[in-house]
Amino acid sequence: MKLIGLMAVGILMSAGIASAQDASAPVANPVSSTVKQQLPRFEKNMVGAAEAMPAEKYNFKPTPEMNAFGHLVLHITQANNTLCSKISGAPAPDGKTADTDGKEKLVAALKASFEFCATALTGVDDSKLGEQMTLFGNRPASRAAALIGLSGSWSDHYATEAIYLRLNGILPPSAQPKKD
Repeated sequence: MKLIGLMAVGILMSAGIASAQDASAPVANPVSSTVKQQLPRFEKNMVGAAEAMPAEKYNFKPTPEMNAFGHLVLHITQANNTLCSKISGAPAPDGKTADTDGKEKLVAALKASFEFCATALTGVDDSKLGEQMTLFGNRPASRAAALIGLSGSWSDHYATEAIYLRLNGILPPSAQPKKD
C-alpha cells in the first residue's frame, strides 16, 4: 500500500514539475500575443464605458479646454483603426463618424473598431517587430512600437473614460462589482 502511495506522490510531483516547466517555457510571440490577449478586456471595458455614459452627456467636458466625451470615443475608434491597420497591413475601415454624432453611432463605430483590430491582428506575430512604418505626424516607428503604443493607448483612453464617468457619478465597468 505504501508503494502505491509513493507512486502516486511521485506522479503528482512529476506532473507538478512538468506544469511548472510549461509555465516557465518561453512564450512564442510575446509582444503580439500579449496585445492580442489584452484586446478583449479593453474592448469590454471601453465599449462598456461608452455605453454607460448617458447620450446627453456625450458633450460633457471636465474643463472647457478638454475634449468632449463623444470626441474621446471617436478618438479611440480612430486610434484603433489606424494602429491596427498599420500593424497588420490591412486597410483601415472607412468610418464616416464625427464627434458630434449621437451616442448610438459612436458606440457602434467603437465596437466596429475593436472587431477590426481583432481580425486585423489575427495574423500578426513577432517576426516583423523591427519593420519600420510611419505613424502619427509622419513619425517613423517600428511595428513593436506600434503594438506597444496600441496597448498604451487602450490604458490611457480607458482611464480617461473612467474619469469622465466618475465625474458624472457613474462607476466605470472595471470598478463594477462582479456579477454572479
